[in-house]
Amino acid sequence: MNSTIIVALISFAGTLFGTAGGIIASSKLVEYRLSQLEKKVDMQNTITSKVPVMEEKIKTINRRIAKIEHESVSDFCSAN
Repeated sequence: MNSTIIVALISFAGTLFGTAGGIIASSKLVEYRLSQLEKKVDMQNTITSKVPVMEEKIKTINRRIAKIEHESVSDFCSAN
């Protein structure tokens, strides 16, 4: 076999393995980043589902404060 053909075959094999290795490494990186993104989305979804509950509790607290303020003003006015 001619030495040029042998060098060409070795170069082809190196290119083939290098390309395959690059594709596999890239695929693993994409898979890892996608799983990290899914975790962040899950965390965001749990926070988003809690927001309406917190808003309702804040409304209730504000109503109670307003009621207490109204009662304290009424008590102050009736005391004078």
